[in-house]
Parts: sequence; C-alpha cells; structure tokens
Amino acid sequence: MAAYDVERAPLTMKYIFGPVPSRRLGRSLGIDPTPGQGKVCNWNCVYCQLGYTKPYSKSRSTFYPPEVMFAELRKTLRTEASENIDWITFVGSGEPALNRDLGTLIRGVKTITALPIAVITNGSLLSLQEVREELSAADAVMPTLDAGSAALFRRINRPHPDFDFKRHIEGLVAFGREYTGRLWLEVMLIDGLNDDKSSLEDLAATIERIGPNEVHLVLPTRPPVESWVRPSCEEGVARAQRILGRAVPVFHPLKAYGDFSAGGESDPLAAATAILSRHPMSDKELREFFRHCRVADADSAINALQTAGKAVEIVRGGVKFWQAP
Repeated sequence: MAAYDVERAPLTMKYIFGPVPSRRLGRSLGIDPTPGQGKVCNWNCVYCQLGYTKPYSKSRSTFYPPEVMFAELRKTLRTEASENIDWITFVGSGEPALNRDLGTLIRGVKTITALPIAVITNGSLLSLQEVREELSAADAVMPTLDAGSAALFRRINRPHPDFDFKRHIEGLVAFGREYTGRLWLEVMLIDGLNDDKSSLEDLAATIERIGPNEVHLVLPTRPPVESWVRPSCEEGVARAQRILGRAVPVFHPLKAYGDFSAGGESDPLAAATAILSRHPMSDKELREFFRHCRVADADSAINALQTAGKAVEIVRGGVKFWQAP
C-alpha cells in the first residue's frame, strides 16, 4: 500500500472524536477502533448506551488501515491545544480488541504524541496472549467486571456463547499478572442487580484474584439499552465501596462534566454526529458543545441533526439526552 498522505487526509473525522469529558480520564480524545460498522461487540450488556448488539461479533477483524487514523490524529493535534487533552483513549462503537490491528494502532499513537494512552475494553479477549501483548503498550487498561458469578455475568453482560465467565476471569487474572501499566477495573453498579451484599462479596473475591491497581465504580446515568436499568442508590454505592475496598482501592463514581470539543473536525454538525454515535449527550452538554464551536443558534443546529436523522431525543430520569438513532 502506498504511504498515506497526511495533508490530503479528509477533513471529516471518521476515527477520532472529541475530546469528550470522562469521569476518570478528564478530557479524553477518543479513537474508535471499529467505526462505520454499527455496534461491533461480543457482549450485549443491559446498560450499554450504544443499543443492542445485532449481530454479535466474535472474531477479530481489520476495520481500516492504521495510517488513515494516524493522519486524522496528527491533524487533530495540530488544531486542538495539547493542554485540552489529558488522555488518548481507545473507545467507541464496540469492543476495541475486536480490531486485530489494535497493537499497531497503540504503538503508532505512541510515535505521534507523548500523551498517555488508555484502552476501555470489556476484557473478553484477554484470554488471548496476542491481545494481552497488544494492550501491554497502553498506559492504562480499563476492563469491565460487573459480576463475580457466572449466572450474574450472563444476566448483566449477556455475552456471545463463546465467551463464558470462566474464560473472562482467566483472561483478567493472566493480564493482571503480566501487565505493568495501570490496571483499573470498571464495575457498573446497577440497582437491585449487583449491588447487594452477596453479589458484592462474590465480586470482591474475584477482584482479589485479578489484583488490579484500582476499582472504579460507574453508574448507568446515560440512557441504557434496557429501560429498567437504574443506577445504584447511595446506600448501594457505599456498600460497594466498603465490601470491594477490602481487596483494592475503590473510587466513588464521579459525575461527568460537559465540556465537549470538536477536536480536529471543522464542521460542528459533523463533530456532534461523531460524538453522538459513540456517546449520548445531555441537552445541556450538546448546547454547550455548540456554544464552544461558536454556533450562534443551537436550536437550529439540533433541528438539523434531527432532520438529517443523526440525533434522537430520549428522556432519562427527567433529563433530556440526545443520541444517535
């Protein structure tokens, strides 16, 4: 393949989005390893903000030449001040490790910027030695662990039949032994599902086997795929901190803040579309985003997104959100 011409790279960002506000990473510039395919995942979590997994993906594939993403990243870093970015984060419309070029992508980003790299993953493919080796190049890896038992794992994460609980935990344990970066487990705390004493004690025992540096409690505050999913209450969060904290430092879920950015995207509507396809935004966040992009009439911009079929309204807990259809 001929070398990719950075200066002739398209203005519309296909692989880079944000920066977006992250509860754990500050201002995170996102890289989507699986764009343009709809949701690409081997799980169908009840709390997923990207909708249902249809169909499941279980095999690793190539989604785009790494050079095209590197070109977009260079353009973005030329237009977005470095002080506005805290982390480069591989996350997006599915499970990042399903991209078999993930190691090449991470190492390539390392040659472009000194910013730290995080990978947000469900951890389902950590049972593969090749995936553990690829992720070893990242500065932080944040796998999912929502359950300490096979039954609850199936109920919450609803994996493809090839990805069972035993395989998931064995992969996490192996990665915990080998990885020298920051291993931060993410636990999505759901009211009445995994925030009771018994479920949390099972989870604590499993976490102790894995040996992460930290456990981050997160709450399903953005519209989930299943309408019955609710964030754990304050009592449930406190119980989780107390029980899980016996094994490893546990961090209370932080509220997201709303300072989104267009990054290297020159068209505010295209930039908003790129974010919404991966990350629902509250009405307040979307309006603040357009203000940041110097869009004079946010109502017209939102109407344009709706008319183009790029955004739909959903109300959750009395809060209006916008997300991709």
